[in-house]
Amino acid sequence: MKQRGAHIIWSCLVEQGVDTVFGYPGGAILPAYDALLDHPIRHVLVRHEQGATHMADGYARASGRVGVAIATSGPGATNLVTGIATAMMDSIPVVCITGQVAESMLGSDAFQETDITGITLPITKHNYLVTRAADIAPTLRDAFRIATSGRPGPVLVDITKNAQQEEAEWEPSAVRSDGSEGEGFSRRHESAEAKASALRTSLEQATELLAAAKRPVILAGHGILKSGAMAEVLTLAERAHIPIAMTLLGIGSVPARHPLNLGMMGMHGEAWVNDAIQEADLLLALGMRFDDRVTGKLASYAQHAKKIHIDIDPSELHKNVRADVAVQGDLRTVLLEWLPQVEAKRHDAWIARISDLACGPTVRGIEELPDDGKLCAAHVIHDIWKATEGKAIIVTDVGQHQMWTAQYYKVQEPGTFITSGGLGTMGFGLPAAIGAKIARPDKEVWAIVGDGGFQMTQAELQTMVQENVKVNVAIINNGYLGMVRQWQQFFHDRRYSSTPLSSPDYVKLADAHGLPGVRVTKRADVHDALRHARASAGAVVMDFRVVQEDTVYPMVSPGAALNDMIRRPGSPSLAETGADA
Repeated sequence: MKQRGAHIIWSCLVEQGVDTVFGYPGGAILPAYDALLDHPIRHVLVRHEQGATHMADGYARASGRVGVAIATSGPGATNLVTGIATAMMDSIPVVCITGQVAESMLGSDAFQETDITGITLPITKHNYLVTRAADIAPTLRDAFRIATSGRPGPVLVDITKNAQQEEAEWEPSAVRSDGSEGEGFSRRHESAEAKASALRTSLEQATELLAAAKRPVILAGHGILKSGAMAEVLTLAERAHIPIAMTLLGIGSVPARHPLNLGMMGMHGEAWVNDAIQEADLLLALGMRFDDRVTGKLASYAQHAKKIHIDIDPSELHKNVRADVAVQGDLRTVLLEWLPQVEAKRHDAWIARISDLACGPTVRGIEELPDDGKLCAAHVIHDIWKATEGKAIIVTDVGQHQMWTAQYYKVQEPGTFITSGGLGTMGFGLPAAIGAKIARPDKEVWAIVGDGGFQMTQAELQTMVQENVKVNVAIINNGYLGMVRQWQQFFHDRRYSSTPLSSPDYVKLADAHGLPGVRVTKRADVHDALRHARASAGAVVMDFRVVQEDTVYPMVSPGAALNDMIRRPGSPSLAETGADA
């Protein structure tokens, strides 16, 4: 049957299982918004298009489904860019649909004409300019396939206004056709056989390296969650008795309470985890990419260790760190092939050595932090963890609070720690939390944000109100751009250039949005404030006035070796021992 292109957009989204989109209307996308009224899709009206991509991102991370953002041409489309780049860096499947001026006006510098496909080419897996209604459905089907296949990522589809207004045949299809078989099929078959043979050879080599290892460490990355390989990674670790170090985005892939989970590695990771990596004789890098924040100085990184690297993206293999065995493939599929070859083994001496590096029992000394009338960010995050029993979805912004959350909130379930890792996008936390809550209305959701990042996207509080979304917002308010201030403290002689930060009265701001607000300045008041927020039927904004010049320890300086860390002055054990008992 024939439909206008605008209706085909929504029909195709329904076909792909989409029930929610995040967006903001405008002239070039207006035909699509008119057609939206005739389709069973929820539209969340954001207050800024950047919020739309972050919400779609949070939705995708929390649900495992594709997040969808929609905007008009020109500034509407360009406002999506930061969120698209965030999704690209963290391999999040997001489809962005933008309106564009009519095909006849392309290249004329028409009102709100912007070459959004050119702008987003480096930060999308693929993008399209659609100028005919007949091309909308096949293009959107392709977009969803590309966003979810291989290493996931964002795809942008730019649709001209005339394509939305024209009619074309609409034929529903549950399965996309990849074309004919014949000769092409035989080539694919041969390629698959060659890949299977190469995989067998690589796994034999990996088995030999593992059997010979005395000090192995698993490096658990985001790919474990993307692949759904949590059970297989635990089977490998438990059978071969291998301790596990987590990347920031790998948090949640292994329960924090598991005895083999050492904690986070890298620039602000646990000190003994970095030490263990440097002393290891075998690293098993599973779904991680050896970025600079986890390796430190490459020339001195794990010099005595053989490396086994498994990743779905072949471009990541040997890119930063040369692997002795490099396996390209879906992590879960590869591990299912490898596990039958892995024999049971014990590494008691190695585990004991790591315990010694951690200065005995792995207990982070949060309760030892003095309650001297001052409120520390670590207190707040620890108490949120205690109140929620570690069962909430935690969405952070970017900065010191992000690192403290990674250190002090012990994540037990996959997909419940959501943060911007690769791009480090300030302003991500609140909108991503809204998207996560819409994806998982059954879960308690907290946005833990800094006063800097929160002010970038605080307008989305009204989106939360209009959509009746309950996300509790914990603002870690230290009056600084805290992480930048920390770098100025360490590397610029405490010359605090442009980092002292004023804030509005967050309690009054919450009230202006029709939300309850709470201000907390003492540790003794945190418990009651959290209890009030959790009992409230709607969202609560909480202003935690924490110590201003607190610092995230330990820290690996840029260009330093992974185990060459800046420690907390006077009390290195206070903030550099393990997860809280």
